[in-house]
Amino acid sequence: MKMWNGRFAKDENPAANAFNSSTSFDGRMWKQDILGSIAHAKMLGKQGIITEEESACLVTHLKEIYWDMEAGRLDFEPEDEDIHMFVERILTHRIGETGKKLHTARSRNDQVALDFRMYQKELIENIDKALYSLLEVLYRLACGHQDTVLPGFTHMQKAQPVLLAQHLLAYYQMFDRDRQRFADCLKRTDYMPLGAGALAGTTYNTDRQYLKEELGFSNLCTNSMDAVSDRDFAIEFLSCCSMAMMHLSRLCEELILWCSPDFGFIEMDDSYSTGSSIMPQKKNPDMAELIRGKTGRVYGDLMGLLTVMKSLPLAYNKDMQEDKEPVFDAHDTLTACLDMMQAMLSTMTVKKEAMAASAKSGFMNATDAADYLVSKGLAFRDCHEIIGKMVLYCISEGKNLEDLSLEEMKQFSDAFDEDVYEHIDILACIKAKKSEGSTSPESVKAQLDMIKEKESF
Repeated sequence: MKMWNGRFAKDENPAANAFNSSTSFDGRMWKQDILGSIAHAKMLGKQGIITEEESACLVTHLKEIYWDMEAGRLDFEPEDEDIHMFVERILTHRIGETGKKLHTARSRNDQVALDFRMYQKELIENIDKALYSLLEVLYRLACGHQDTVLPGFTHMQKAQPVLLAQHLLAYYQMFDRDRQRFADCLKRTDYMPLGAGALAGTTYNTDRQYLKEELGFSNLCTNSMDAVSDRDFAIEFLSCCSMAMMHLSRLCEELILWCSPDFGFIEMDDSYSTGSSIMPQKKNPDMAELIRGKTGRVYGDLMGLLTVMKSLPLAYNKDMQEDKEPVFDAHDTLTACLDMMQAMLSTMTVKKEAMAASAKSGFMNATDAADYLVSKGLAFRDCHEIIGKMVLYCISEGKNLEDLSLEEMKQFSDAFDEDVYEHIDILACIKAKKSEGSTSPESVKAQLDMIKEKESF
């Protein structure tokens, strides 16, 4: 029999019951539901809303249910509409009338908001650990490639030479910001809603501050209607997940390009690659491609919940049952992708010679050649035009800038001298960068030192 059956003259249609049930997914929150109920039972006894003996009985048997769930001794049944009714059904079956008193001074509306916030706090902690591990992998890779030269791109065209460490540290910054975003999301998740009732609060003399402290929350939801109807924290969580997946996807795109024969900058480990059913020579970066593809899935989770919430009036509506699956899916997808990215980066082979060879083509020292002329007193715009004409000449002659003789260079400007070759050497171009945060070896080392000071890698 349903807990709310008194108002109804007919039993719920089995198909409607199955359609309405959420235990298939909100069953994941059984720990949070029981812990929340234990705190609630303690508060009821402390406040004299039920007797101390009844409170103690509820707490004892709720703990037993927790242990039975942990040991896998309990199963959901078709009549269980949600995790809350499941716990209450087991409790009432075991201790009778006293079990029915647990739901005094609360509603499933504030109960599910509590469970959801408690559960999301754990999800954020899981993601933070996975992000931290990925940051450590990126940091160690960067430390090992402070002298590896790589062509830097803009518009997918070769632009300027950089150090591979600088490139990796750019992704470090992205994922570090993701950690900050999740930490910020945690602040708004960490609000305790229990005590709001269905929407208007309760007539009982509850102690919400006690519940907040007992359940480890930092803040209270201060408006009962907002407490039960707010899902901003879940949408923000999904936004954070989407941003992190976007960063993973960008990195995957580069790994996919870099391991192609046309680039040949890296080789993915065999254990994180697949082959072709028809082409014997193929070695495919399927793990990276899957991460790139799963990014769209997490975006869908975000857009789905935004759409669910976009026109809901206050306060709670059953539509909001659709809030948990996207959050659970985004967490599971993101953590799996973060773990896979760590494994791929840790086992891939970097082909330093191929990177260095590629960095010598594509006129990536053109900006430095223009800067050389600036140092001789010419205006940068004039220098830009001069070097552009030289590049056009080199293309027609099949040469690089550094291959030109001094006589050829002087055809374009008398400001060129023998020292030009020192300035347009690829490694010299990298070392010449002086601005803070640049790709010079000194700047890269400074970035690594800052990370080492901040983190305990």
